[in-house]
Amino acid sequence: MSRENTHKLSRRGVLKAAGGLALAGAAGGITTAVTAGSAGAAPATFTHPGMLHAYGELNRAKVRVAAGNDPWLSGWNRLIANSHAQSGWKANPQATIVRGGTGENYGILYNDIHAAYQNALRWKIAGTTAHGDTARDILNAWSATLTTVTGNADRFLAAGIYGYQFANAAELMRGYSGFDLDRFKRMMLNVFYPLNNQFLTGHNDACITNYWANWDLCNMNSILAIGILCDDGAKYDQAVNYFKNGAGNGSIKHAVPFLYDSQGLAQWQESGRDQGHTMMGMGQMGAFCEMAWSQGEDLYGYDSNRFMKAAQYVAKYNLGQDVPFTTYTWGTGQNCAQQAHTVISSASRGQLRPVWDILHYHYARRRGLSVPYITAMAEKVRPEGGGGDYGSTSGGFDQLGFGTLLYAK
Repeated sequence: MSRENTHKLSRRGVLKAAGGLALAGAAGGITTAVTAGSAGAAPATFTHPGMLHAYGELNRAKVRVAAGNDPWLSGWNRLIANSHAQSGWKANPQATIVRGGTGENYGILYNDIHAAYQNALRWKIAGTTAHGDTARDILNAWSATLTTVTGNADRFLAAGIYGYQFANAAELMRGYSGFDLDRFKRMMLNVFYPLNNQFLTGHNDACITNYWANWDLCNMNSILAIGILCDDGAKYDQAVNYFKNGAGNGSIKHAVPFLYDSQGLAQWQESGRDQGHTMMGMGQMGAFCEMAWSQGEDLYGYDSNRFMKAAQYVAKYNLGQDVPFTTYTWGTGQNCAQQAHTVISSASRGQLRPVWDILHYHYARRRGLSVPYITAMAEKVRPEGGGGDYGSTSGGFDQLGFGTLLYAK
């Protein structure tokens, strides 16, 4: 299947053709519609909800959970058991969030974001207004209060990770009674986007390769999500164009620098660093591709499935198997002093993060491709949890999670 044709198998086309009904159960017989517009261009009209969860995914989860079907029900039970998913959660908004350096308080933000997101999911899937009200109240409290995200260089991680997660929670609550979407958009445009843009265009005044792929990716995710939330085609295009052609390590050819096509594998940029951050990369790039897919853009398959090959590589190694490794060199600091990784890192090897079901269900089920290593990793993590299920430190909140509930097909 050519890349041109895979682009046409967009989620928007599936939903237009099937009305979301086939996605609730019957996997076969779905006809696809052709999406207009060239690859890489923002849609003329944005689809809402249209980030990590479009109508089809949410409707299917709603129908399957109500019917008591697994694995959706197991994913749902994981969600409702999470302390963040309770309607009694009270927001603790701050005017200033600090990540890195003196006065760090960013844990307050990521806990509230995950509470908003998880309560929003409970409302979307079960229709419980108590959870919808909680999600709305958390989002409104922060948009009325937050003015600054700051700290050392880590402020860019905060702006990126929490920016795209916040936008996803708000997208789920779009149209909810009492939710001040316009004020929330202003917060995203005035507090998060400037830092996202500053990082991708200036990289904190460092050598372009100084920062790992995840630094670019989280800021790309935030810009893409803000573009969708605000119906801003220029920001959407900025993020997608960076994915395809950006100079930093988050763009696809820098994040996946070496191909082993005969093995169907490709090396990830952080593989010589450690496996925890490498898996974070799977979650970050997976989120980016899924949000674009919701708007009719196939980045999962971009450049002959380059990301899929990298995910297969990461999964294979973390399943305990051997993979090839090419020496990776990069420039650091402000003067681009050269460093090198000569071997793959075994640090954190085998770590489990909720990043695999989104990839398994896309490549294996939507596309019908054989991805045995991704599939095996997904089976080890399933049913996926979310923030609060993987430890209390920031790494446990790097992904929104719950892929089993939302993406099973």
